[in-house]
Amino acid sequence: MSKNYQELIKDRIYFGGAEDVKEMMEQENADIIFDLRVKKFEADSSLNRVHSPIVDSKEEQAKTLKQAIDHVVNAYQNDQKVYFHCGGGNTRAGTVAMGTMIALNKAKTIEEAEEMTRAIRPTIKSNPDMIEALKKIFPNA
Repeated sequence: MSKNYQELIKDRIYFGGAEDVKEMMEQENADIIFDLRVKKFEADSSLNRVHSPIVDSKEEQAKTLKQAIDHVVNAYQNDQKVYFHCGGGNTRAGTVAMGTMIALNKAKTIEEAEEMTRAIRPTIKSNPDMIEALKKIFPNA
């Protein structure tokens, strides 16, 4: 069976789109879900869901992107099974996936992280502003 969401870190971190939450919970039963969309949507109150929006404003984008990456990494380090998503699972979620790979020392550079995450989820779209934000967060990557 083909899944619409992907596994970033085996059995621990998953990412995809907002529409994939139900399927992911049925299959993986994540402990925590991070919604990266700017707009706060109504959600199933039985889910442990955290709104961690990544804004479009260039001035605030690195800050909100870092917060989202930190949320994912902290949950992972606290032995939680994590799912994160944006609307379609391609731009914001893809960028958080890249940042997570760098933060967890799975990738040394942004380019390597992008290549790794794109191999996992080919639909990832690189947003130049978000790549610049990653460079601010990880200046040595």
